[in-house]
Formats: sequence, C-alpha cells, structure tokens
Amino acid sequence: MFTPKIPPPDTAPTPATSLVPPLTGLVHPPACTCHHTPAAPPAPVPVAPPSRPTVQLTPGSLVVAAAGGTAMVLIIGTVLVSMLLATAITAASVAICAVVLRSLLNNQKGN
Repeated sequence: MFTPKIPPPDTAPTPATSLVPPLTGLVHPPACTCHHTPAAPPAPVPVAPPSRPTVQLTPGSLVVAAAGGTAMVLIIGTVLVSMLLATAITAASVAICAVVLRSLLNNQKGN
C-alpha cells in the first residue's frame, strides 16, 4: 500500500527518449522593430550596510516581560501538574480495580 508505484522496466521511458518532443524551429520576433542603440546601464546605487535594530528596554517593558514569563511558567506548570495528577489517579483506580477483581476471583475458587 505504501510502496511506490513504479512502472516495470520494459515500459519505463529511457533517459534518451522523452515523452515530450523537443521544440525546434521556433523563431521569436524581436520585441520592437525600431533601430536604436541600447541605453547605458544605470549607475550602481551605493548600498548602505544593514543596520541591526537596537532593542531598548525600559523599566516598564522589563516588568511586562517578567510578568509574561512568570505567567507562562505558571500556566505550563499547572498543565503539567494536572497531567501528572490525572495519571496518578488513573493508576490508583486501576490498582484498586485489580485488587477487587483478585478478591472476587479468589472467593469464587473457594466456593
């Protein structure tokens, strides 16, 4: 199902042959019929070196960044703790079910 569908070697086109015939004999007309000399290329424009933007941290932006980081840590921590708690509750309930089933099966053997 996931294997590639490659044609058998006898029907695959060889590299020397192509399914598309080559384009030969095509002549494009010139873009314009006027006879003029080409214009001189424009002078190169000097390029200024790229300047890296400077980040200016004000006391207010530092407080906002710290508050945002703290909020993210608290949210991610809450999610991870809740996932761990869900796993622990599930494990405990499976263990209780196993103990109950074991006691029921042991009671049936004794009767």
